[in-house]
Amino acid sequence: MTLSLFTGTSWAQNQPGAPLTLPGDPNQQVDTNSYNESNTDEWEQSQNVRITYKKLGSDKEYTPDTSIHTFHRRSFLQPWYQDLGNQGSPARNLLFTPEYRVGPTLGYHVYDVYRFDKDSVKYYNTNRPYSSFGFQLGSKLEQKAEIMHTQNIRPNWNVAVQYRKTTSPGFYLIQRTNQDNASLSSKYQSIDKHYNLHFAAVYNREQQDENGGMVDESQLSNDRYNDRQTIDVAFRNDAYGSSGSVRRSSVTNTQRDYGVMLHHSYTFGKDDTTYNEDSTRMSVKLIPRFSIAHHFDLHSEKFEFKDLRPDSLRYTPFFNYGFGTTDSVFMQQNWLKVDNRLLLNGFLGKKEAPLQFTAGIGNRLDNFKTEYIIGNETQNISSLYITGGIKKEALEEKQWYYEAQAILYFAGSASGNSVLQGTIGRDLGNDLGDISIGAQQHINNAPYNYTTYINQYDTIKASMNNESVTMLFGRFNSERLKLGLGVRSYLIQNYIYLNDRNMFDQHAPSFNITQVWLRKTFRWRSVVLDNELVYQQPTGGAVVNIPQFMGKHQLSLERYIFKNALKIATGVQVRYYSPYTPAGYNPFFNRYNYQNSYTVDDQIQGAVFFNFKVKRFRAYIMGDQIQQFFMENMKIAPGYAAQNFMIRFGFNWVLLN
Repeated sequence: MTLSLFTGTSWAQNQPGAPLTLPGDPNQQVDTNSYNESNTDEWEQSQNVRITYKKLGSDKEYTPDTSIHTFHRRSFLQPWYQDLGNQGSPARNLLFTPEYRVGPTLGYHVYDVYRFDKDSVKYYNTNRPYSSFGFQLGSKLEQKAEIMHTQNIRPNWNVAVQYRKTTSPGFYLIQRTNQDNASLSSKYQSIDKHYNLHFAAVYNREQQDENGGMVDESQLSNDRYNDRQTIDVAFRNDAYGSSGSVRRSSVTNTQRDYGVMLHHSYTFGKDDTTYNEDSTRMSVKLIPRFSIAHHFDLHSEKFEFKDLRPDSLRYTPFFNYGFGTTDSVFMQQNWLKVDNRLLLNGFLGKKEAPLQFTAGIGNRLDNFKTEYIIGNETQNISSLYITGGIKKEALEEKQWYYEAQAILYFAGSASGNSVLQGTIGRDLGNDLGDISIGAQQHINNAPYNYTTYINQYDTIKASMNNESVTMLFGRFNSERLKLGLGVRSYLIQNYIYLNDRNMFDQHAPSFNITQVWLRKTFRWRSVVLDNELVYQQPTGGAVVNIPQFMGKHQLSLERYIFKNALKIATGVQVRYYSPYTPAGYNPFFNRYNYQNSYTVDDQIQGAVFFNFKVKRFRAYIMGDQIQQFFMENMKIAPGYAAQNFMIRFGFNWVLLN
């Protein structure tokens, strides 16, 4: 989390493997000189509607997504994520990505793809109140509802709030998910542009009813079990209660986190104020030369495991205990982090694209606590670190951009943890795209939950060496050519993971993973063929479960009809990956584990869709998992499979005042 505070948008744009942007996507760069908004308290109500946003640490502007090309796709699973066969369930990236961390962490990440992150919230700027409503409904009461509202209280002060509710009982027995995610962000800049403040607050809560997976996967091909609720699952307990029409599991995992971030700075430099002819409007420009910044980060996280009707056979691999009718298994881990950082920033070069260099020092206080009914254990950590970096963004065409950051912990139990990162690239201009190369290295401690796990019946503790992850990448992305391609290579040593015996482990020898990806879109009149391919190859006895080949293809008809009043995109989509040994899922530790005894054949997912847009209203209707008409449900992990064929519907409606 600390790294992302420094990398900001630059790294998000340079990350290899990111999908190729198409016209109308939010990642299109906007000319930051095209608007000269007044910094007085008066609006020009006659202006055209303007909605843009930035991210912390970047001057690039972006516009909200209004495209319908991929509107039907599950947003949480793009581009290569895979869940357990139910919306909101634990997800992992099939395009291998290690856990980027520095300093002490708790270590639960299977819900990261669903969470709001305070370090990457959007800071809007709009001359009209802007609201966005979204709703999705699928078979078996799969639902997602979200609302976002932002408005400028003054031209130099914006506030944005967002809330999302996701719930799905699932096609299989007792696999209900329930999630709440909320965020609040605000950006303020003084009229003279010397003082800047960014504020963000997030809240996330994810709950998973665990069914332990199918007991007998052959029931998938038996017509007696066409209703997947009748398939036997490992944690089935018919004596346990239900919530309305949805039967609940006695085994649940819950993760809750909230955080507050405050970043404010004062910039010294040369002022340049101009007025219009009648002096009713002014325009303030600041040529920055030096700034002082303070960064405050508060993060609280809680993970909770409960088994209210334990079966002794479930826990045989860990401990032996004969449970009574009133016994339960409970474990709760808490993490509180308070991080303060003081930064000094300098600016050199032209005011349109200055070179920024940063140096700073920070202090972190981390508190970890495990509770297990009959006791608790607490660990307090105090850390000191230094940081530095340089950055130049490409805010106009045909400019070079580069960035380098370093973070080094030099005091406390995290001493020796570090991050080194560098990226260099060039905007090629004329919509031809950009090209970049880069490298980074992470050295980090084992997360707390890999070293300490305690319930009232068992204690698991481990001591591990620092993990090292080195990555090199190159990337090319072109809007004009509708082409994106890249390569990425990891070198990993002392890899920390959950082994095939479901025990915390460390793979000391170094191993390499090479990844190559390609995205190419072809268009002929109204016909669009969008293709994405991935190849990845682990070496050196890597203890990871990833497919070697993955592909995604979408053939669609996209055009305006009814005198350009309605835009449509309709067609078919196929996603597949080659045979491999998928990772297993362990509900007791709420994470995926390495395994090499269960193999799945070629896995294919198909869908048909109809997307349309009328002014600021977008909607879709979709037939998902159509391959299930011709074959068994797609296998995901040992004991887990994808949904049956399902109908999904969704819309997004933007309101402007």
